[in-house]
Amino acid sequence: MSEPKLRKVNDFLWEIPKEGKMRVPGRIYASAEMLPDVTRDNAHEQVANVAQLPGIVKFSLAMPDIHWGYGFPIGGVAAFDVEEGIISPGGVGYDINCGVRLLRTDLQRKAIEPKIKEVVAALFRAIPSGVGSKGQLRLSAQEEKQVLVEGAHWAVKNGYGRPEDLDKIEENGKMQGADPSVISAKAMERGRPQLGTLGSGNHFVEVGYVEEVFDQRLAEALGMFKDQVTIIVHTGSRGFGHQVCDDYIAVMMRASQKYGIELPDRQLCCAPVKSPEGQQYLAAMACAVNFAFCNRQMITHWTREAFEKAMGMSPRDINVQVVYEVAHNIAKLERHRVNGKEMELCVHRKGATRAFPPGHPDVPEQYRAIGQPVLIPGDMGRYSYVLVGTQKAMEETFGSTCHGAGRVMSRHQAIKSARGRALHRELEDHGIFVMASSRETMAEEMPEAYKDVSQVVEAVHGAGISIKVAKLRPMGVIKG
Repeated sequence: MSEPKLRKVNDFLWEIPKEGKMRVPGRIYASAEMLPDVTRDNAHEQVANVAQLPGIVKFSLAMPDIHWGYGFPIGGVAAFDVEEGIISPGGVGYDINCGVRLLRTDLQRKAIEPKIKEVVAALFRAIPSGVGSKGQLRLSAQEEKQVLVEGAHWAVKNGYGRPEDLDKIEENGKMQGADPSVISAKAMERGRPQLGTLGSGNHFVEVGYVEEVFDQRLAEALGMFKDQVTIIVHTGSRGFGHQVCDDYIAVMMRASQKYGIELPDRQLCCAPVKSPEGQQYLAAMACAVNFAFCNRQMITHWTREAFEKAMGMSPRDINVQVVYEVAHNIAKLERHRVNGKEMELCVHRKGATRAFPPGHPDVPEQYRAIGQPVLIPGDMGRYSYVLVGTQKAMEETFGSTCHGAGRVMSRHQAIKSARGRALHRELEDHGIFVMASSRETMAEEMPEAYKDVSQVVEAVHGAGISIKVAKLRPMGVIKG
């Protein structure tokens, strides 16, 4: 393992100096105490590798939840000039538009505690979970194409949700430019039965409550209050997005050679943003983005139904509303100021969250005075956070922040470490009822496999690229 060359910029920011073929320096947001975890798996080397790609501007960035990923680190942010820069599937990731939706209710913690097992069981029955799980829908090929173009709008149009849900989704729940004609038959086949499913790995639906409010004004603006019951939905584009990524990595391997792009790592394969291959990937990625938007909308619909059945209450009494939904793995064409000049950039956020400031036109009107809500889930045994974006994030990180806790153990290590333990009982002893599709999933996702998300959140709050609003505590979880 190489010794990281990190220069301290301030208490929450470290710089990898520009050297060799790097076009810009690298920068990692973290506290000093997090550095051993941040550098443990050499993900900082991936930050330096990304800095070598054509057209990158300002810095190759990483958030405090950084860990090793395919080509780009997870927790990585990089922006490329659309005229001279590239787009890379490795900078988006395999689970395209993996993301988080936060729902709030009118219920208080005391109302749900006696029924938490019934609520979790109802969610587990309503939302198919686990590897290869299939949804309740039987889409035709034509309907699937409509989903890829319309995203969450397709779900609402077909009775799975409310029109007001759409206002609270990044991109309004529908990314423009999606073109199903650039999608392979294999991706279409994999996606068709999986709409409205949770999938495996770190994906979950979590019922919790607001344990602590840090900023009363911001919490009220988000419609949140202490002891309020909340629900987090974390999932992505399932096998569809995975196949799109796989298909276009093959395309980009050839494109990198065709355009003479020197790669420090083959996993960074890419094409110029404006090339035919770059434009085709953008159109394909948008299809997967829309699949994921629709997926979370369907799950929201079934979550509402499951709550009503388990609690024996009317929709009006529970009043499940979308607070906001953010995307984690995505590339977007955005305008930012670089060295005083406004530029159109292709911003890659891989395991990172957009965090636009107050007043930005892409923030929903209801939240424009406070900035974009930022949702940071932790592990199933501890807590999650709600924050908002800042002007400083706009200036330093292209309006980006962290996305979660970040792993400290591989899945294999976690399974080994959990051997002989009854994790579900341990969690129940802490007041958290968990149902998972397999014991292995529980082991892979045990709390110790992740960094303490509070350290990650303190780092971005301390750096000023997000502001803490509230802390959420889990009561019940279903895992994919």
